[in-house]
Amino acid sequence: MRYVVVILLILTVAGCQTAPQGRYKQRHDSAPRFQHKEISIVDAVPKYEPYRTYNSRPYEVLGKRYFPLQTGKGFEQEGYASWYGQKFHGHLTSNGETYNMFAMTAAHKTLPLPSYVRVTNLENNKQVIVRVNDRGPFHSERIIDLSYAASHKLGYQSKGTAKVRLEVIHFDEQNNVTVGNQPTVTYAEYAGIATPVDPPEEKTELTFTSGLYIQVAALTDIERARSVSTVLSSLYQVPAEMPLVDNVYKLRLGPLTDRFQAKMLLAELKRNGYPGAYTVEMAL
Repeated sequence: MRYVVVILLILTVAGCQTAPQGRYKQRHDSAPRFQHKEISIVDAVPKYEPYRTYNSRPYEVLGKRYFPLQTGKGFEQEGYASWYGQKFHGHLTSNGETYNMFAMTAAHKTLPLPSYVRVTNLENNKQVIVRVNDRGPFHSERIIDLSYAASHKLGYQSKGTAKVRLEVIHFDEQNNVTVGNQPTVTYAEYAGIATPVDPPEEKTELTFTSGLYIQVAALTDIERARSVSTVLSSLYQVPAEMPLVDNVYKLRLGPLTDRFQAKMLLAELKRNGYPGAYTVEMAL
């Protein structure tokens, strides 16, 4: 009987050593442990999103009570950023979404969920825009936990932490934008979009020509033009061009060969912050 008890005790201890720790299979966090395509460096695209009210209530972690902000407008902060990866990949965030370490997301202790934040690595001036959809990091010396992909873009994934500055990019329901504690501006001013010029009347009609484009914006900043072009082309799965005309980059999506596709895309762009978008027929 004594030998049976000893064997059972050994088996029990061995089981505890190999069992998952809490809800996570890994005891310690790590970089990706599986093959993945090249990490995307495309920023999250800020836009208006209503806050989730159930994430605005006070909560307690490790004996400390936290009081979430009711708005992120005007918020700035400096401190140390960490990152989280494989251990949490595929698990639910505090916002009820699935954490993806290859997406541009982050965790913050008190910002409303979701929030968009521009993060600057103060050691190399690299920047990233992330969507905050989780709570943490619950460490007194760290102010934000970035996804593995975001830390990779900021260049500190191998170090673990970096000193950063946070600036919330706040959109209201009218698409007015406030970055950090800077003055509130219109979306066009935020995006660096030139004042739209009314297109010639004959170019506003959709046609069946293969040279049909949608002109989205006119931008003077080449880097901003490239960034917006990349995001819109990826988001709507259509080619993009930005010819330089009179020192202004004309951002166009196309060519489009389907009348219905063009009509739906134009309506979608107007709803999502590009009210000056219009169709234009180009000779090929």
